Amino acid sequence: MPDRGGGPTGPRMRVGRPSRRARTLLMTLGVLAVLGMVFAMFAGFWTDWLWYRSVHYSSVFTTTLWTKIGLFFVFGLLMAAAVGLNIWLAHRLRPPLSAMSMEQQSLDRYRMSIAPYKKWLLCGITALVGLIAGASAASEWRTWLMWVNGVPFGKQDPQFHLDVSFYAFDLPWYRFLLGFGFAATILSLIAAVLTHYLYGGLRVTSPGARATAAATGHLSVLLGVFVTLKAVAYWLDRYGLAVKSSDFKATGNWTGLRYVDANAYLPAKTILFCIAVICALLFFATLWRRTWQLPVIGFGLMVLSAILIGGLYPAIVQKFQVEPNEQAKEAPYVQKNLKATREAYGIDDSKVADYAGTSSTQDKAKLRDAAADAASYRLMDPNIVSPTFEQLQQVRNYYGFPSNLAVDRYKTKDGKVQDTVIGLRELNLAGIPKNNWINDHFRYTHGYGVVAAKGTEADSEGRPVFTEYNLPSTGDLPRYQQRIYYGEKTTTYSIVGGPQKEIDYSDDSGEKTTSYKGNSGVSLSNPLNRAAYAMAFSEPQILYSGAIGDGSRILYNRTPKQRVEAVAPWLTIDGVSYPAVVDGRVQWIVDAYTTTNGYPYSSRTTLGDTTLDSLTAANNQRVVAQQNQVNYIRNSVKATVDAYTGEVKLYQWDTKDPVLKTWMKAFPGTVEPKKDISPELMSHIRYPQDLFKVQRELLTRYHVTDAQTFLSGSEVWQIPNDPTNKSGDAVPPYYLSLKMPGESSQTFSLTTTMTPNGRDNLSAFMTVNADANTSDYGKISILKLPTGKTIDGPKRVQSQFNSEPSIAESIRLLKGGDSEVEYGNLLTVPLDGGLLYVEPVYLRGGGLKYPLLRKVLVTYGGNTAFEDTLDKALNKVFGTEGSTTEPPGSETGGGGTGSGETNPPPSNNPTVQEALKDAQKAFDDGQTALKNGDWQAYGQAQKDLQDALKRAEDAQAQAEKAGGSGKTADGKTADGKTADGKGGASPGASASPAPDSSPSGSPSGG
Repeated sequence: MPDRGGGPTGPRMRVGRPSRRARTLLMTLGVLAVLGMVFAMFAGFWTDWLWYRSVHYSSVFTTTLWTKIGLFFVFGLLMAAAVGLNIWLAHRLRPPLSAMSMEQQSLDRYRMSIAPYKKWLLCGITALVGLIAGASAASEWRTWLMWVNGVPFGKQDPQFHLDVSFYAFDLPWYRFLLGFGFAATILSLIAAVLTHYLYGGLRVTSPGARATAAATGHLSVLLGVFVTLKAVAYWLDRYGLAVKSSDFKATGNWTGLRYVDANAYLPAKTILFCIAVICALLFFATLWRRTWQLPVIGFGLMVLSAILIGGLYPAIVQKFQVEPNEQAKEAPYVQKNLKATREAYGIDDSKVADYAGTSSTQDKAKLRDAAADAASYRLMDPNIVSPTFEQLQQVRNYYGFPSNLAVDRYKTKDGKVQDTVIGLRELNLAGIPKNNWINDHFRYTHGYGVVAAKGTEADSEGRPVFTEYNLPSTGDLPRYQQRIYYGEKTTTYSIVGGPQKEIDYSDDSGEKTTSYKGNSGVSLSNPLNRAAYAMAFSEPQILYSGAIGDGSRILYNRTPKQRVEAVAPWLTIDGVSYPAVVDGRVQWIVDAYTTTNGYPYSSRTTLGDTTLDSLTAANNQRVVAQQNQVNYIRNSVKATVDAYTGEVKLYQWDTKDPVLKTWMKAFPGTVEPKKDISPELMSHIRYPQDLFKVQRELLTRYHVTDAQTFLSGSEVWQIPNDPTNKSGDAVPPYYLSLKMPGESSQTFSLTTTMTPNGRDNLSAFMTVNADANTSDYGKISILKLPTGKTIDGPKRVQSQFNSEPSIAESIRLLKGGDSEVEYGNLLTVPLDGGLLYVEPVYLRGGGLKYPLLRKVLVTYGGNTAFEDTLDKALNKVFGTEGSTTEPPGSETGGGGTGSGETNPPPSNNPTVQEALKDAQKAFDDGQTALKNGDWQAYGQAQKDLQDALKRAEDAQAQAEKAGGSGKTADGKTADGKTADGKGGASPGASASPAPDSSPSGSPSGG
């Protein structure tokens, strides 16, 4: 034949093959690449195992690993076997090829091309589907463990009278099995159809029968299996109605059966189940009848029935039976939803009490005294004063504080418990002098010390009154291990304990060094470990660095929430962890939850949305959720993380929670009993914020227990937006020690307000007992305001503050220059039938990089005050002075004014005395100008006051220097202790000591 290629007809050029040396090189590179990939996978596995072993939770790693491996192989092999068997069977049932039609001639080329590779192709297809199915099944390890270890709830659903555990633990696993069965059947059906078509068992254009008898029988069995699974699906759908979510116009999100579900969908599912069973039998009968007629008719009837019975009939019932009389029809089912939802979220014991909203007491003096004792008003807002802590107590730039500090309770030296704002001086790598690998991971490895301040007081400059301060930290707290190796800001790895010394802390004598003595972390003395971590962290220096030697250990996964989530992957972690000094150690306390999405009749909530407020949005303190949509939650575990050793302990908190009991069966020995919680740790445990936020969101609707009221929607509330900022997010709940009506003493509580839906007046005040040492811990109380009265809510109160002419003018003066006013937490306190609002006001700017408390806003019964101190504001609001005295150190206000006197320190120096007299005169002039509303005179008086105090300070310093005795004029030694060795500040000195600080409180170092 002639050459049709158009090319030369001479001898073809031989394409050169790679040389033997090149082939060897390519093979070597390929082998190395494969080995590298294998080692990378091994490194990830090996480092995980080493970490879990180092924290003594290796059982969590092994249980999870073996469960995943078991599910992978079992379901992977089942899927591979199902698909492979049907391909093999379709090939075996192929008809003999005789007369070749055009269709078969075209297919013959494909048959010939794959003939030499049939076995390899079969193995490849089955391996691929097996790997995919196995990986999918491995991700269901939680579902498997809950099904195997499920513990009964002891409660039954009201429709089918099955234990709740069936819906929470069993039904999810049955649905997975059903989904796997559908996937295996559909893939097998597709593979069988393609194989039959390729080998002539099915024909599309060839003359004669479209399918051989063998192909008809094979495919009929597969279709029969598919319809059988559909029948099972219809049966399980009956139970799924109890946990089905839907939109209900009367109540919004709805879970459980409604009237149409119980009276239309439920019987429809039962009828469809019966039809599907009959249809499946018809498909199986094709093995004998060898005809598709009856199965196809049956399948068509099933589809038609699904449309008519499963879709059209319920729509008719809803339209013509339910909607004309919806409340009467739905009320019984709404009552079931109310009961189940309140039980599932732990709000069934919440108490709603009517509250007048206005006081009827005419005795203002009595009200004033009651206000002083109604709450421990927290003037130090932990969400604002972090920059103040940092400026006054950071000491060195490589330390830092979290943006949101914690609120806790600590005993004072006189044995009283007080609300305390607390934070840890954590490592801040961004502030170290020079960033390099050695500094970042070997020398700067930890923070140092606790800083704490009274929550209810500020000093005369508006600064916190520190109760634990300086570096190393000293103060009211007992001795404790101050080094902070694990914290919220510690997000990188450190290598400790080896030849390289660590920076411990710095003081006037220079840097102190240390070596880590704890047993935390993973040893790097093993070359294999070093190689694995070099691969895992993509840092080759770990493999060969001389800074790593005997005793070197690598610390990572160092944030408290990260560690708890790793050792308990079945828990949902609260967005906020907080530190506490417990038994000589700094312990991070982490709240953890067990959840499920399968509590029948309980309405669902989205954790990510429900727990969002103005603080979590700004600081990314989001809940770490295993499943975002839940309809059951319990604060079942309290976890602690040691800030020095990183040791994680999980304590059983809710001893009745069946979900926790299920996980404790799956992971025995990981959760310690509640009785092991020490009394000191118990004193710092508090009610968790995220759970409270979930409960308050549900209680905006589920505070009512009557179905008719619920359906009317007349009692729907909402969480107001935070009025102190413009974020548009919900107001956060506040920790506060207060007295609820009828209580004789203050209780550490978590509080919030609620407003009517779409309005700004107050509808309810909600609180929960947050003190774990009391028998009423977790008790939710709601004060419901009358609907016929307009009681101002947070937004209206804030608007009143901002619109009051005198207050607006004062704020304008405070903002003079480049100063910025920041509003603190707007606290709401019940008082004699009314509501007292207290809000601290901070000033930042004018050369200051941190906020100082300058004013306090108070309103009650329509009276508003904006004063330097809380005591003065209360006096103004109630028109009388109380019989109680203002606590020492609670002075606030601009320019050092606050209490009624300057309280100068005693001194025999005439210059000092003269200056202090001028200061007192300036103070008095300022108070007079303030009362008269003469802001120009007030500003001049403040300037004169500052000048006089500066002259007194300079004169006192010169006198001390001239004396040379090392004592101040009031008999104190240079280290701040009195002659008898006791510490203390002079009466007029700041109550807030700051390390290495100048008299103004600004650190001189760092």
